[in-house]
Amino acid sequence: MIAESSSQGPFAGVERPGAGARRGADAVTMLTVYVVLLLAIPSGVVVSALGSLGSPSLIWGLVLLCWWTVHRLQAQAFDARAVSQPVRFAFVAFVVIVLVSFAAAMLRGQPTDQVSPAFTALMRLLSWAGVLLVAVDGIHRMNDLATMVRRIGIGAGLLATLGLLQFFTGQGIVDFFGTIPGLSMAGGIQERAGVIRSSGTAIHPLEYATAINAALPLVIAAAISRGFRSRHAQGGLWWWLPVGLISFSSLVAVSRSAIIGFAVAVISMIPAIPARYRAAAIGGGAVVAVFVFAALPGLLSTTVNLFSGAADDPSTESRTKGLERIPEFMSTSPLIGSGFGMFLPRYYIFDNQWVLIAIELGILGIVAFAAFFISGIWSARQARHSTEFDVRLLGHALGASLFNIAVLFVFFDALSFPIAGGMLFLVAGLCGNVRTVVLEMDPAAPPPSGRENTARS
Repeated sequence: MIAESSSQGPFAGVERPGAGARRGADAVTMLTVYVVLLLAIPSGVVVSALGSLGSPSLIWGLVLLCWWTVHRLQAQAFDARAVSQPVRFAFVAFVVIVLVSFAAAMLRGQPTDQVSPAFTALMRLLSWAGVLLVAVDGIHRMNDLATMVRRIGIGAGLLATLGLLQFFTGQGIVDFFGTIPGLSMAGGIQERAGVIRSSGTAIHPLEYATAINAALPLVIAAAISRGFRSRHAQGGLWWWLPVGLISFSSLVAVSRSAIIGFAVAVISMIPAIPARYRAAAIGGGAVVAVFVFAALPGLLSTTVNLFSGAADDPSTESRTKGLERIPEFMSTSPLIGSGFGMFLPRYYIFDNQWVLIAIELGILGIVAFAAFFISGIWSARQARHSTEFDVRLLGHALGASLFNIAVLFVFFDALSFPIAGGMLFLVAGLCGNVRTVVLEMDPAAPPPSGRENTARS
């Protein structure tokens, strides 16, 4: 949100006695590598010898889990102060339910072709656990947290640029990954109503829409911070470029989900914009939308038809009829579900991650999954207690990003897609981290709850 070289101001934070800034920087570096692997390499690319477990981002997530574990075992706790983390608690509860559900499913006996997908789902969850835990525990200073958020925004802006190139050229552009020896690649660009549906490096346009719209609140926050607070900062206006790229890409995505995600991101950020600038920001957004639809004849009518004809759309009908079958699929094990990753498309395609969680993990699973989102948003909102505008803005943006992901998960089986799942656990981890770094900025402040004084594990 401010220049990386800056060490002053509200984002400077404080250092833990006996620990330098390197540990925080290491966590930022490790997470940055993950963002690059997640967004720059097509999510359909895997190391052929490893099959479905060969995704580069999945492998690096497991590295992050090992890295976090080694530090814990060496009693080199990340936390500068013992801060209770509702996000971590909710995630652990979710993992416990996943493991119990998996064990129960194995005891019931499963078809051979369901065991491998279930095992892959567990490994994917472990990989995401590494991302979440390093994001929650590895960053000490608000400056490092802002750096991480800024890098996610840059990555999403570049991803949106790739999507726009695909839209205008009709070419996949990243298909060359499939020709590299030892790698295999799935996915490719799609069309709807004769219009290219960009997917960037994602397997599916919905995964792409989730990635860029989850990052939209973050880049809006970066733009606001650079343009209003640090008016003397060099190149501050450049932060509006990724905002424009993501907005443009969302509007030409020919996707209801992308437009809904864009609308949720923008509306959720309006309260964070200083009142004197809100009218200008909303007017500027409207001008961009008018320009996009005027410059691309036929796009407006196609977009309008997506919503006006939604009732007759096969995908909408499938989703609606699928809701009627939820009790049927939950009846065998309503409490803990049929097993994480075991509900295959051959049974039914719900295109709704929340419904899939209910079926695969039952009532307990859906409660834990909802608690995970709620605890993350609540943790990010703790920044509102700060006296610094930029700190409050960053917390608001992270909470808005996580809320947007929760909304977009209604429209497809998101945890089956690496980028969508990776963005969820990365953003949730950073939301939890806000609670820690805000407290560290004021070491004299009392802990947010009595449990803060417990010994660090």
